[in-house]
Amino acid sequence: MINIVISFIDYFDKIKILKFFKKNLHDKQINVIDIGAHKGETLKFFLDNFNVNKIFAFEPNKKLFTKIKKKFIDTRIHLFNFGVGLKNERKKLNLTIDSASSTINKINTNTEYFKRKKKFLVFGKKKSFFLGVQDIEVVNLSEFILNKEKKIDILKIDTEGYEFNILQGIHQLDFKKIRFIYFEHHYDLMIDKKYKFEDINKLLKDNNFSLKFKLKMKFRKSFEYIYESK
Repeated sequence: MINIVISFIDYFDKIKILKFFKKNLHDKQINVIDIGAHKGETLKFFLDNFNVNKIFAFEPNKKLFTKIKKKFIDTRIHLFNFGVGLKNERKKLNLTIDSASSTINKINTNTEYFKRKKKFLVFGKKKSFFLGVQDIEVVNLSEFILNKEKKIDILKIDTEGYEFNILQGIHQLDFKKIRFIYFEHHYDLMIDKKYKFEDINKLLKDNNFSLKFKLKMKFRKSFEYIYESK
């Protein structure tokens, strides 16, 4: 029930994001990278509202990846059952009862934010908050895709506290191929990220990106940001 309410509220936030991209992209054909495809929400968002040339979508959760593959049969979509990070390596994905909260990072169970989230998500259910660990393969974005592409109009990242690791892995010359970087950042201490928003902001500014859009997500200590290449 809680997820339904949040999804309803998020719908109005997505309208704001839609208007931003519509204003800036017009009806031109676009190339998109979707890191953290989850259940295909962003895939649907761009396919339904924009003139998409191709989308590269990454989802490391094997169960979710299988569902996306069955749901989205479109030659414009290129799906990969990988995570994305600083380098090519094997990692552990911590699976949670709320699939959107699954993360490569450690989760600090002592924080008040975690305790509240667990209370809401587990209440009345026989499952625990943690559903186990899954071995995943992580790839470097520059080496896997960006070195082969001339331009990416939108790079979207939603990886529960792994955003900075992904951005650090992008080669300097490849940043020049990207127009917009659209990502979510968590300010709560539940996810042990080892970095702060200031680190992302500095990295993007150093690569000639500037902040163009900022939106606080309701009921969460999270913001959505859009940076544009100068």
